Amino acid sequence: MFELYKGDITELKVDAIVNAANRMLLGGGGVDGAIHRAAGRGLYEECKTLGGCETGEAKTTGGYQLPAKYVIHTVGPVWHGGGYGERELLTRCYLNSLKEGVAHGVKSIAFPLISSGAYGYPLAEALEAAVRTLKDNAPEDMRVILVLYDEKTYMAARETLARLTRE
Repeated sequence: MFELYKGDITELKVDAIVNAANRMLLGGGGVDGAIHRAAGRGLYEECKTLGGCETGEAKTTGGYQLPAKYVIHTVGPVWHGGGYGERELLTRCYLNSLKEGVAHGVKSIAFPLISSGAYGYPLAEALEAAVRTLKDNAPEDMRVILVLYDEKTYMAARETLARLTRE
């Protein structure tokens, strides 16, 4: 089941939340910083043991003080105009995060809109990649939530979902 949600990903009671992380996995700005702050020091300490993460890959940690049992960290691509494999890397972020969820027995997972903040991925393209990849690849028995932080992004996601459902 695929759904959209407007709000704060750190407050969702799901099995796993996905973190749009940087390559070091040690916290940063945006959703990454929010997840690290909400999870507490334990998340930072576990992330230090992981040796970072390459763009498009995903690694799982505990959720610590979050309502989620797990945090699946993935590193999205920085937008360089679209001609440098960004779409493939972004798709891999979603696919590898889903695989991590399956490997950990996750039945509910919440994703942010990966790479759409500081990494500069254009909103329309980021939404298209997220909605299409998650709808087409999530296991049927997994609840998949795309979390949008603000009203503008949420409404754009609703339009994207409606358009892709008609295709």
